[in-house]
Amino acid sequence: MKTSHLVCTAAAAALALGAGAAAAQDRSGWPSSFTIGTASQGGTFFVYGSGVANLISEELGVSGAGEVTGGPMQNMALVHTGEAALGLTTLGPARESMEGNNPIAPGLAMDNVCAVFPMYETPFSITALSSSGIEQISDIPDGARIGFGPAGSTSDTYFPAMLEELGVNFERRNGGWDDLGGQLQDGLLDVIAFAAGVPVPAVSQLEVQTDVNIIEFTEEEQAQIVDAFPVAAFDIPASTYTTLEEPARAVSMWNFAIANCDLPESFIYEVTNVVMSDNERMMGIHRSAEATTVENADKNTVLPWHPGAARWFNENGASIPQDMIHGG
Repeated sequence: MKTSHLVCTAAAAALALGAGAAAAQDRSGWPSSFTIGTASQGGTFFVYGSGVANLISEELGVSGAGEVTGGPMQNMALVHTGEAALGLTTLGPARESMEGNNPIAPGLAMDNVCAVFPMYETPFSITALSSSGIEQISDIPDGARIGFGPAGSTSDTYFPAMLEELGVNFERRNGGWDDLGGQLQDGLLDVIAFAAGVPVPAVSQLEVQTDVNIIEFTEEEQAQIVDAFPVAAFDIPASTYTTLEEPARAVSMWNFAIANCDLPESFIYEVTNVVMSDNERMMGIHRSAEATTVENADKNTVLPWHPGAARWFNENGASIPQDMIHGG
């Protein structure tokens, strides 16, 4: 029995050594550190991306952090050039960037950016102070001062055009979500038009400090925007904010995590595994991660998949076609 135990122990040790060698070999070409391009502080991208960076660092032993950026458009540029290994983007700005219509570098097709995993839908929602008397979009006064988030963000790219489509005349203001929330509370803005995963941290903070109105689209307004822009109908659940007593009509656009396509397949495979293998842990980072699931991989119809991410998804119930995989 003792000899048998020694043999088994030796075999186990040999397997462990072999596994360790394979793991070491598999890390060839891995970055020694990484950043994830997020957006401004006070927005969901920053909370979600910084949390994912910390999670990857803990699980894979590679130093990483979330980086404050201008949002989806800038993240496409940073990841394309390799200045950021990973980033977060929205599929509308992603398509424009791939087609050479990114305002950061007009004419440059940002085609070295690959999808890694689905994040969540970004609802487009509007917030005003209750004291303003603004309860619906038609109440927004002529020349209202509206904060649309950082310049070049998803909000700033699409929301002004959406409100113009609905006949709203406004003064356009830009800034980080925390800053704009403070300006709204101080009476320097009339409205904030958010495109961010819910709950938006800046709105949740405002609810604690003052009374706010979450302004929904009417059915007619929602249908008009869906017809005119690359968005889908969406209901913000009543449980999202204490202010809401019932779901609020909105529209939404999908967000995906992205990576530079030149990163090693093994690295992105492990990154995808860390994020996708425990949804409860992801929801601890931000509640919107409830949508970070295998089932939502098919929402990407824009970006090529990184081979490492595609391999993980195809091993775990998704069906990513070969012609949607970078280099495939």
